[in-house]
Amino acid sequence: MLYQGVLTKMETELSEPVQYFLVLDNDVLNMNQLLNKTITLSFEGFECLNCGTNSPIFRQGFCKSCFFELPQTADWIMRPELSKAHLNIEDRDLEYEKRVQLQPHIVYLANSSNVKVGVTRKTQVPTRWIDQGAQQALEIMEVPNRYLAGITEVALKKHISDKTNWREMLKGTNKDDKLEVWRQRLSNYIPEETKSFFLVKQKPLEIEFPVCQYPQKPKSLNLKKTGKFSGVLKGIKGQYLMFEDNTVFNIRGNEGIVIGLDIG
Repeated sequence: MLYQGVLTKMETELSEPVQYFLVLDNDVLNMNQLLNKTITLSFEGFECLNCGTNSPIFRQGFCKSCFFELPQTADWIMRPELSKAHLNIEDRDLEYEKRVQLQPHIVYLANSSNVKVGVTRKTQVPTRWIDQGAQQALEIMEVPNRYLAGITEVALKKHISDKTNWREMLKGTNKDDKLEVWRQRLSNYIPEETKSFFLVKQKPLEIEFPVCQYPQKPKSLNLKKTGKFSGVLKGIKGQYLMFEDNTVFNIRGNEGIVIGLDIG
């Protein structure tokens, strides 16, 4: 095999189109340069992103033991409204939780398959939107901590989705909804506690992805089951590789597995 390493999510660079980089053991591959080339992926094993053991990956690149112990996999990651560092209350590691939770957070609208609301740290703009495959994104709130972002999202998702339909996102068929119209519509539902943080002048960011051909019926590749896959790379969107035969491979969803990669 030409390259080998443990999968972590692709690094990205905002440009026209987005540039993608896959970091393996001793190499960094610019995946955009592999478009229209045949790639062979092979499953070589597991490597927990925390402890480094070859135990089966449970979730998010971690073995089961690490997943239930690490602060970066606690419930407040997926549910920001559960954040408690601002109250000086520990979940798993108060120092870590203060570092992550007590910094500026953005509540945003993004359009990848449909308009959705989301939360991210300000430092993760625009990376978060790229990773979601959003073709447009708009900041609507900037708050000083994760908890305030979370309670705002909870209030708004009663009126708008907080999920992305990954199949529709990969087909490249997003609804032509105006994010500024949604911003105005949702402004009526912002909690009193965060109304003063509402942003009214931001313009949507347009994001272009390196795609030569969208899959019509995306079928997800389970490399752990198949062991090996070969296909012509036709596009990259979100954290997905998209192949000519409609196969798609979620890099982020497979973090922690060791792969081999051949070109041609």
